[in-house]
Amino acid sequence: MALSTLLVSSTTSKPLHLLQKPISIPSIKSIHCNAKPSPSSSSSSSSSANADSKASLELVSSKRRGFFYMGIGLLAASMLVLTPLEANATRIEYYATVGEPNCDLNFVRSGLGYCDVAVGTGVEPPLGELINIHYTARFGDGTVFDSTYKRARPLTLRIGVGKVIRGLDQGILGGDGVPPMLVGGKRKLHVPPELAYGPDPAGCFSGDCNIPANATLLYDILFVGIYK
Repeated sequence: MALSTLLVSSTTSKPLHLLQKPISIPSIKSIHCNAKPSPSSSSSSSSSANADSKASLELVSSKRRGFFYMGIGLLAASMLVLTPLEANATRIEYYATVGEPNCDLNFVRSGLGYCDVAVGTGVEPPLGELINIHYTARFGDGTVFDSTYKRARPLTLRIGVGKVIRGLDQGILGGDGVPPMLVGGKRKLHVPPELAYGPDPAGCFSGDCNIPANATLLYDILFVGIYK
């Protein structure tokens, strides 16, 4: 995803005709016109017959080259189209298998569920400040729909001021029965729809939405540190 789905708010292949080598097919008429005349009528007939035979062979050879280059073009196009999709599917499948170990969730009055896989040893997140986190986000059935690990860089966000979904503000900053995370800590969050995106779909582009309405979201959070 180009934009993180935490915020409240494809590969293009070349056309096939660009992959094909231009083919020039000589006409029999042009070959006849370029043939030199023979002194004798018998030799002229022989030369004409040879020219016709040569033109026919060149025409067949040219057509075969055309089919060959067309086949190469189709193969190249299929590789350009399929490879990025297959690579993306592989990454999604991979990140679906690298979640943190399960832990027993504690549910608070707001409906948020949380549990600490590892308690951090650093400072708490300051209210309203920028922090860095890594996360993997899943639907209730475990399907990954977003991950900072796939992008190989953490997300920088302003915590506690409504810049992210309510479940993340409470789950990271703490409050109402949830202890604040500490730098270096890892926490699982079970975010109900009312603390996520509610009845509206999210992550939409050209009518296609990554997150359906009333979705329960699961997060694996790593509190990397305070943004500097």
